[in-house]
Amino acid sequence: MVTPVQPASSPGHEAGSSGGEGAGPGGDGVPAPEFGDLVAAEIPGLYRYALHLVGDPAEAEDVVGDTVLRAIERRGQFRGDSSLRTWLHRILHHLAIDRARHRSHELSVGDVEERWGADDYTVDASVVAERAESRAEMEDALLHLPVHYRSVVVLHDAEGWTVSDIADVLGLGVPAAKQRLRRGRMMLVDALARGEERRMANRGVTLTCAEARGRVSEYIDDELGPDERAALEAHLAGCVTCPPLYQALVGVTDSLGTLRDPDTVVPPEQVERIRRRFVGKT
Repeated sequence: MVTPVQPASSPGHEAGSSGGEGAGPGGDGVPAPEFGDLVAAEIPGLYRYALHLVGDPAEAEDVVGDTVLRAIERRGQFRGDSSLRTWLHRILHHLAIDRARHRSHELSVGDVEERWGADDYTVDASVVAERAESRAEMEDALLHLPVHYRSVVVLHDAEGWTVSDIADVLGLGVPAAKQRLRRGRMMLVDALARGEERRMANRGVTLTCAEARGRVSEYIDDELGPDERAALEAHLAGCVTCPPLYQALVGVTDSLGTLRDPDTVVPPEQVERIRRRFVGKT
């Protein structure tokens, strides 16, 4: 089994973070110039997240700029109940949703669930893995995920956030966030497969394929109990169609971890341009 992606640190506790969850004063307790500086310090991480969501550097810069401007305009609404980083990512997430509402290239969640629920559905894992190793292919495939699911997959598998932190950002319960992660990973595999999936016969396994596939995401994250893990492994050992899907999920999840660039990858002049355009409005 491939070792699951391990986050380097939890959001709100990284070096250079604006403080842990629930720590620090709200926006009303910080002078406007100082609050602007705190927001500006989060621009590299916001830009990286926005770029994964919208796929275009210029549009990503616009989304980050709108996020910074909205945060400064609504400074009084930041109460310090969560970290500044969480609050800013929540603003950016909603702005990205607004931009994505009229896009038609995204995968249907219902269609993907139906395919993965069929015992004879599978993909060519080698094709998916090869495409997942290409940054361009991966970023293109991510754009085919509805933004609600794309956000969870990017924050968890690329940025290393915990499910509970993601649930806080998106205003979800932890079970709902886990479901979005599971569905998002499945949609990403389908987007990478893009017509390369094969339909194959499958007989003689204990778990149904639908049951096994519903547990694979938790298996990757090492969240199954011993009995559930043994049942799933027995299914994978005897199933014809599920192992390629599992291998594709593991490969895609591992490859997403390579997308997390250090903040230094964001051009300093770009950060400064956003800072001048928006933070200077304080």
